[in-house]
Amino acid sequence: MTYYSGFLLAVPTANKQKYVDMATSAWPMFKRYGALRMVETWGADVPHGKVTDFYMATQAKEDETIVFSWIEWPDKATADSGFERMMSDPEMQSPPEMPFDGMRMIWGGFEPIFDDKA
Repeated sequence: MTYYSGFLLAVPTANKQKYVDMATSAWPMFKRYGALRMVETWGADVPHGKVTDFYMATQAKEDETIVFSWIEWPDKATADSGFERMMSDPEMQSPPEMPFDGMRMIWGGFEPIFDDKA
């Protein structure tokens, strides 16, 4: 069953191109380890809530934009194996500087419960 790794983070707006470059350069490695698709989205219409919202969840600052992304895998086993193998990949031993605060990134694995296309 298809499996998704989801990510939510706040990126300094001034670092948008650095983030795009980082994501673009990461895709070949994810693909090499079995990922089927990677989607990176830049917040365009992300409302502020009264009780909770993406900004509060990521502790976003005034000069940061919310990024929501996911990686599609054929199944959970491939995702788990891919992430494990990536951790020992020489590319990961000296990763590029992250254009965001990784301590505020939220991530998790998800199994679809509904999937349809128009």
